[in-house]
Amino acid sequence: MTTPAPVNRLRPRRSCLAVPGSNPRFLEKAQGLPADQVFLDLEDACAPLAKPEARHTIVKFLNEGDWTGKTRVVRVNDWTTEWTYRDVVTVVEGAGQNLDCIMLPKVQDAQQVVALDLLLTQIEKTMGFEVGKIGIEAQIENAQGLNNVNEIATASQRVETIIFGPADFMASINMKSLVVGEQPPGYPADAYHYILMKILMAARANNLQAIDGPYLQIRNIDGYREVAQRAAALGFDGKWVLHPGQVEASNEIFSPSQEDFDHAELILDAYDYCTSEAGGKKGSAMLGDEMIDEASRKMALVISGKGRAAGMQRTSKFEAPEA
Repeated sequence: MTTPAPVNRLRPRRSCLAVPGSNPRFLEKAQGLPADQVFLDLEDACAPLAKPEARHTIVKFLNEGDWTGKTRVVRVNDWTTEWTYRDVVTVVEGAGQNLDCIMLPKVQDAQQVVALDLLLTQIEKTMGFEVGKIGIEAQIENAQGLNNVNEIATASQRVETIIFGPADFMASINMKSLVVGEQPPGYPADAYHYILMKILMAARANNLQAIDGPYLQIRNIDGYREVAQRAAALGFDGKWVLHPGQVEASNEIFSPSQEDFDHAELILDAYDYCTSEAGGKKGSAMLGDEMIDEASRKMALVISGKGRAAGMQRTSKFEAPEA
């Protein structure tokens, strides 16, 4: 029996494009946009009466569309609705071989993730698909979900990302603002810092990705950049995009600069050299005016990994110092 190859749970997700599953024109256009991930939405972007037909539209586009280079995700409805099981069954039975993840919104506890995992496993076994291949993206959208985020992150080996859903979250805690993602008036600090950091810690503790949610003022690219830069500075892997104009900004903000990428690659080369026989088996060394060691290597691996995932090419070359 051949052991299946491990699933890549750390796919590039700098830009995660939301596309209404009921809109064939948008589904067609999304295939040509440079987003890392596209999620075809059966939840908020679909009116209740449009959901049944949208399931079949999504299956058609997953099977017949060209999604080359993109992570393919479907957001189903949450478990408190009557639509969830039929969303999952229809989409996964119909297009499971052309699907990377299911996004589960409004996750409140680990058992909701376990339930989705069990349903996916049954469908995969029934259809003859590789068991465990389809990942889960868990969206945190209220106070209960945030309180349980650590348990949610460990509920299934399928979990790949923890996503912040700001609109429903703001409503759930009675935040005094009507502008999704913006700071509420009257609060002098960052009202989202605790939320984002708690999600980030749960993700990183379990080797998952952390994704920031949408910015609804889709024509305000400067505003989008400001909010995205906050999440990127903390260490988030990407952010939702709702409009083609946000894609380029998100890809740029969640990628390292060329200078930082080159420097990270040089640190890795220099550390490999200094710890080698030829480099004197040293635990630390100088790279120009900078001392590097094992901690430097770990930091460089993060920047290098993000750059390589973004397809960046280095423009510098390491040269071993003369003896």
